[in-house]
Amino acid sequence: MNLRPLSCDEVRQVDKTAIETFGMSGLVLMENAGRGAAERIAAIVPTNDPITILCGKGNNAGDGYVIARHLERLGRQVTILSIVDLESLSGDAKVNAEIARKADIEINIANSTESLKQPIETAKALVDCLLGTGAQGPLRGLYAEAVRVANASSAMRIAIDVPSGLNVDTGEPGEPTFQAAWTLSFVAEKIGFTRKSAKPFVGCVGVVSIGIPQKLLDQIQVGTDQQ
Repeated sequence: MNLRPLSCDEVRQVDKTAIETFGMSGLVLMENAGRGAAERIAAIVPTNDPITILCGKGNNAGDGYVIARHLERLGRQVTILSIVDLESLSGDAKVNAEIARKADIEINIANSTESLKQPIETAKALVDCLLGTGAQGPLRGLYAEAVRVANASSAMRIAIDVPSGLNVDTGEPGEPTFQAAWTLSFVAEKIGFTRKSAKPFVGCVGVVSIGIPQKLLDQIQVGTDQQ
């Protein structure tokens, strides 16, 4: 069953209910999300093309570290380009970054515009794990620069959950917004993806399961999270 498109608040409530009511951990949800996204990416990106994953600071970055691990398991060449120091990560993102580091996945840190240009401009495939549904306002600093350089590149571009810079409720793009050929959306499409203004940025949309119990999915479909 395909779920109706969800708002940012509904997505947040799904995660909250899965964790607090159903007893699922955030790490389990992140693992499921990353594994599912990696399998879709492996099917989309040509086999011999190396994949560069752009990571920021929050849970969307955590998804990126899980994706990298599973892509490597699938035999793909993968590199993470983080625009923050790993020491600044926290929670589940920090856990998965540490796992990736211990697994010897290549992680490069870009702390200036110059240091992010070359790896992005030469990439064959770029995966946007910079910001997720909780991001507010226009992109700034290295987040904005990374998206601008990515949009100017010839790489295949894939957004994870939401293209960074796009308002998932209104579908309005900020300046800049990641222009994806594919958006892999967790649980369901987001309401904003259906808007005309979002179409040039989301590209083709694929929905990735994160293992939410069917009972909760049924409650979401009818617009309630009551037990």
